[in-house]
Amino acid sequence: MKIALIGYGKMGKEIEKIALSRGHEIVCVIDINNHHDFDSEAFRSADVAIEFTAPTVAYGNCLEAFRQGVKVVSGSTGWMNEHKEEVQRLCKEEGKTLFWSSNFSLGVAIFSAVNNYLAKIMNKFPNYDVSMVETHHVHKLDAPSGTAITLAEGILENLDRKDKWVMGTFTSPDGTIGGTTQCASNELAISAIRKGEIPGIHSIRYESDADSIIITHDAKNRKGFALGAVLAAEYTASHTGFLGMNDLFQF
Repeated sequence: MKIALIGYGKMGKEIEKIALSRGHEIVCVIDINNHHDFDSEAFRSADVAIEFTAPTVAYGNCLEAFRQGVKVVSGSTGWMNEHKEEVQRLCKEEGKTLFWSSNFSLGVAIFSAVNNYLAKIMNKFPNYDVSMVETHHVHKLDAPSGTAITLAEGILENLDRKDKWVMGTFTSPDGTIGGTTQCASNELAISAIRKGEIPGIHSIRYESDADSIIITHDAKNRKGFALGAVLAAEYTASHTGFLGMNDLFQF
């Protein structure tokens, strides 16, 4: 499979290693200084482009790839809520293909399935309140994380007493804490911590007067995310439309 990389930071380099180890070819690498290479034969030759950049440019990158007739796998977060309807329209009405996920880790896919199932169980026990904390490296621009939002949406779909998520506290890299976890009974607070080089930790806590139930996913490095992105690209090469982790992993 021929792959184009959009974004060549730490994730892009890790994806490159895994893609090459699985026998794929990197035909084009686009980073901040060579956006003109979207309009190149090398880029157009790609079966799939894998995009990991920043929320401010991800949507534009996807549109550029679409214009060149290239399918996209994107793991950039912080932009999909604003542009989801348009992207879905492009996929449905204009034949474009985007595989998007807030997190490509197999472990997170499993964790998400557990989260959904636990929320279904806890729907019967209103004496437990639920909250979430996500922790990431200091370079992450969006808060709460896209993964946290996806997990929260899974809870909201299965827990009748919650119908919206809200930002809780935010702990900045210098240790300053802002915001509050106090919220209405129908709201789910998501707190965010930015510290060091942590790849990603997500903890969901159900709290009652009697006890606590906590589930946590703790990423050790970027390898799981990169492998998942390559697996998604392999899947996307032979599928079309607006795709996600539920298509790739059906639990």
